[in-house]
Amino acid sequence: MATMATMVSAFPSTSAFQLPTSNPSPSTLALITTTSTAISFNRRKPKKTRNLLIRASSRMIEKETAETHRPDTFLRESDGVSSDQDVGANSVRVRFEKMIREAQDSVCAAIEAADGGGKFKEDVWSRPGGGGGISRVLQDSGVWEKAGVNVSVVYGVMPPEAYRAAKPANAADNGNLKPEPVPFFAAGISSVLHPKNPFAPTLHFNYRYFETDAPKDAPGAPRQWWFGGGTDLTPAYIFEDDVRHFHTVQKNACDKFDPSFYPKFKKWCDDYFYIKHRDERRGLGGIFFDDLNDYDQEMLLAFSTECANSVVEAYLPIIERRKDLPFTDQNKAWQQLRRGRYVEFNLVYDRGTTFGLKTGGRIESILVSLPLTARWEYDHKPEEGSEEWKLLDACINPKDWI
Repeated sequence: MATMATMVSAFPSTSAFQLPTSNPSPSTLALITTTSTAISFNRRKPKKTRNLLIRASSRMIEKETAETHRPDTFLRESDGVSSDQDVGANSVRVRFEKMIREAQDSVCAAIEAADGGGKFKEDVWSRPGGGGGISRVLQDSGVWEKAGVNVSVVYGVMPPEAYRAAKPANAADNGNLKPEPVPFFAAGISSVLHPKNPFAPTLHFNYRYFETDAPKDAPGAPRQWWFGGGTDLTPAYIFEDDVRHFHTVQKNACDKFDPSFYPKFKKWCDDYFYIKHRDERRGLGGIFFDDLNDYDQEMLLAFSTECANSVVEAYLPIIERRKDLPFTDQNKAWQQLRRGRYVEFNLVYDRGTTFGLKTGGRIESILVSLPLTARWEYDHKPEEGSEEWKLLDACINPKDWI
């Protein structure tokens, strides 16, 4: 899970600041979702600058402290939230935290209801520099092999060299900045849901928000902010009605805000979840966006909220239809092979996961996206025309489902 997937992939994926995958806007600092904090950067930056950011981010990692109960909010002015405006009821920070906390509750409730007996294990943690998170995992239950739904809300300061290297080209800079730390805020929700039944698809979703304030020695420099996220489906077998339903819900959410969003973010999703060494996609896509700040902030907050609130509608009807279907050992073996592809993508290409592993993030949060079991067979090729072959063909050749 793209993605702070290492702080909020999030999960894109799972547990740390996520590295932007393209450049739809000048914003280059990144976040995301469930564990530690790290900095991401624009891919246009030279390799030397990227290495600088990695080293700076490594110094930011702080060990989390386990808490016995969850707070009403992780936003506390005494912990470094910069102003009354930041913690006011109408601030983007407050409303985004409220949204992801409510989304975590609603998704977890739906997952438990579909299972009919399993309950999530919850870990609450705080971060010495400011903020904290809630990790919830349900594994080896009646329906779910592993289901993780994590939120994090963290803030503090980042090294000045990271800010300088990653700041947008149009940011104010008089060329004489002193080495002052840069305040930042990052929040997100990230989830990966792996069912047991090979006819029930895996789901990943992740929504996040990131801000940096101007350094204290650069008064007047603008606050930088961006949104990122997405929801994508990874089945082992294709039921076209299921895939059409899933993509229709994504399109409906997008169309409420801009008719260009769905085709643009669908292609972005297909391109992001590409396993280069296999020349195939991880699954059948959905939507994905990152580094997004070239629209009205209120609109993007409402859009992210709509997408997060659409997860249950998009996914749970599919689970209800497929969770109890009979299957063979061959079906299960194929699911495990596809789970192997999932592992390959997350450990090799997912920016949140790889960043967290390199910078010492919370390992349980970083790897929560991985399934309990997976399989690799030497030179496995499904028989042409088989149901397994149809899935592989769709992963190699993305198609329009609606």
